[in-house]
Amino acid sequence: MSPTQSIYSRARHLLDQSWICANIFVHDVAEGLFFITHSSLALVGLVVFFVTMVVTLRPEIRENAEITLINWLQQRHADDTGLATDVDAVDRATATDPSALPKQQANVAFWLSKKYRVAPEPISALVEEAYDLGPKNDIDPTLILAVMAIESGFNPFAQSNVGAQGLMQVMTRMHTEKYEGFGGNMAAFDPVSNLRVGVKILKDDILKSGTVQGGLQLYVGDSSNPEEGSYSAKVLAEQARLKQVAQGLRVPTAPMTSLTTLTTASTGLVENLWEKAHKLASFTEENTETK
Repeated sequence: MSPTQSIYSRARHLLDQSWICANIFVHDVAEGLFFITHSSLALVGLVVFFVTMVVTLRPEIRENAEITLINWLQQRHADDTGLATDVDAVDRATATDPSALPKQQANVAFWLSKKYRVAPEPISALVEEAYDLGPKNDIDPTLILAVMAIESGFNPFAQSNVGAQGLMQVMTRMHTEKYEGFGGNMAAFDPVSNLRVGVKILKDDILKSGTVQGGLQLYVGDSSNPEEGSYSAKVLAEQARLKQVAQGLRVPTAPMTSLTTLTTASTGLVENLWEKAHKLASFTEENTETK
């Protein structure tokens, strides 16, 4: 074998050995990666299984984890925007989409919203609650809404000079025990809690009196003749309007001007014009005499 052939043969042998070594190295690396990946996936699977079992058997751990995560996200949002957030705020809001109400309730909600200048969403929630409480307490829902309208004008934070509070103007200090189931007297300013307590008191007063008119007088603390009571008359007049609204009738939200008021205004206007005409005539006569 010539020197050239010998060198070529050795070089070829080295290349073959290098190729074999490279293949072995790649194969070993691939096997190692597969083993590591397979073991890691198995480990992840075990961790997931363990966490799932713990969360299933210990729901309080899941709740704590959710709270921690939500708090962390809220803090991140506050840091980014400068505005502290509260994802539970919407759950505390007394509001309902009026379009989700039955037709009669929606009619009442929109009419009350316009008359008392309150947003339709909170009014809708109160209307829905009144229509739920009414049958349970043998009280017409429109009567409940009429009482709210006359008592507070749908202001949940209203307070009278004598201490009546909230939508239904309940005397909180006299009905403390009724608020115990709602967490205490501060619930007087929660619209739904105040409404439920007020309906219970109204129901008891109607049963005690034997008539709706008498019950209304007891509710407001007026011992005068129910037939002559201005309070019961106002409430029942508002209830009559609400019944018409519920039936789809057009009822004006602005109070109607009485005929007596119109007559008085007209008479005053005529008298004023007559006085001005009389003065003008006297002035003309004086100017004529002077000339």
